[in-house]
Amino acid sequence: MILVTGGTGMVGRELLGRLASQGRVRVMARDPARVAGSAQAAGSVEVVVGDYQDPRSLGLALAGVRTAFLVTRDVTGGDDERFLKAAVGAGVRRVVKLSAAAVLDGQADDLITRWQRGCEELLRGSGLEWTLLRPRAFASNVLAWAPSIRSVRTVRALHGSSPNACVDPRDVAEVAARVLTEEGHAGCAYTLTGPEAVTAVGQTEQLGRLLGVRLRFEELSLDEARAALTRRYPQPVVQALLESAERQRAGAKAGVTDTVAALTGRRAGSFGGWARDHLAAFARGE
Repeated sequence: MILVTGGTGMVGRELLGRLASQGRVRVMARDPARVAGSAQAAGSVEVVVGDYQDPRSLGLALAGVRTAFLVTRDVTGGDDERFLKAAVGAGVRRVVKLSAAAVLDGQADDLITRWQRGCEELLRGSGLEWTLLRPRAFASNVLAWAPSIRSVRTVRALHGSSPNACVDPRDVAEVAARVLTEEGHAGCAYTLTGPEAVTAVGQTEQLGRLLGVRLRFEELSLDEARAALTRRYPQPVVQALLESAERQRAGAKAGVTDTVAALTGRRAGSFGGWARDHLAAFARGE
């Protein structure tokens, strides 16, 4: 049995679709109604209620599980610690953890990166077999621009000329599916990127060409970016994201790996390919 957490996220939804035909799969969610996709509709994925804050629910969700895919988001809590304790108690063999590429950057000392490093250390010290997936930013992060693209044909972002080798979340899901179902990945850490670094200005231009319209890019000041982020996140997370943006401006996120190709046998998907397949999210409903 494979347990998937984070099944409502960008990677989790794609992962469930890939695992549904490969054997017994269970997805844990606080709200099972939010678990979407054809796999669930076909009844090929077992959906269970589980909450990182509730050790009993974790134990039930992990019963009979051999391998688990772990996604956590609470940078202030002990979700990883509680999950791993329950996994050990349930006799789980291996945990595949979704981490982040920033953990390898010695200059990265923001809250989110420190948290991810701590989570990795917990897993490595748990006694379980482990595999770490360290993606760069998801190409799908640009979905945050969709409302302003649809309404005023404008993208607003900080440091528009800074490069990021963003990765298609479908590639992360494909790698995760292979790692979860194949042998030979225990004790491995995989950094996942797209095939090239792109900038927000470049992404805006690509989206405009695909939509057949002219999109305007508007550079945000640091204060404007802080205000926009504050509407969505608590202040410690806002500060971490701004520090991360500064590292990107310095080129820390431009490096490309061939890991996706090595593990899947095909080239990593480009930002343009992802955008083409999700263009409806940016198009006006006219």
